[in-house]
Amino acid sequence: MTAAIAKEGLVPHPPTSSTAAPPLVSWRSLPLVAVPVAGIVFALWAGQFLYLDYVHVISGGMWTGIDIFMGLVIGPILGRMSGPARADFVQRLVPTMLFLMPTLATVTITAGVYLAAQQGIFNLGYLAIQVAGLLVIALTVQGFGVFLPNELRIVFELRKERPDLAKVGRLGLLNARLAGLQAVFQVAIIFVMANLAAGRVNF
Repeated sequence: MTAAIAKEGLVPHPPTSSTAAPPLVSWRSLPLVAVPVAGIVFALWAGQFLYLDYVHVISGGMWTGIDIFMGLVIGPILGRMSGPARADFVQRLVPTMLFLMPTLATVTITAGVYLAAQQGIFNLGYLAIQVAGLLVIALTVQGFGVFLPNELRIVFELRKERPDLAKVGRLGLLNARLAGLQAVFQVAIIFVMANLAAGRVNF
């Protein structure tokens, strides 16, 4: 009976400590969420280009770096892990990623729009702005339409009395691999930003 349950990826009731329902919020991740938000609020309040540029670069660098790390390092590791081990790893990761990544994405995009407006280059007639807009739309759809729903599904699944560990593992692995695709979009948008910084609005 136990073997059959393990094969199905289900945890018998009551759940073991390693698969206990994770908190919706990881208190250790709150500073990681609060700092970017406080940074952009202060930069907008101060009205200083330098502060806003700093927040944009730092938050964008973290967003891109985490996605690259997830896609190139965490994804392959998760792919080689057993189902229960993968689920255990994912349930420890999700409470932090659930709020961190949407925060970094929102702060980066918001700061970027304000910077472009301040520099007078937020013109939809410019090719670079058009390409940047399409990339931002792709990143937003992927982040809020795929990653966030998957992370919520993982959290709610793990809060069940008998969570489906196989499902948790699949969703976690999917998010890790898709992070690599998101990193490609982000590297592309960095190329566009570099052209904008050089004054090449139409490449």
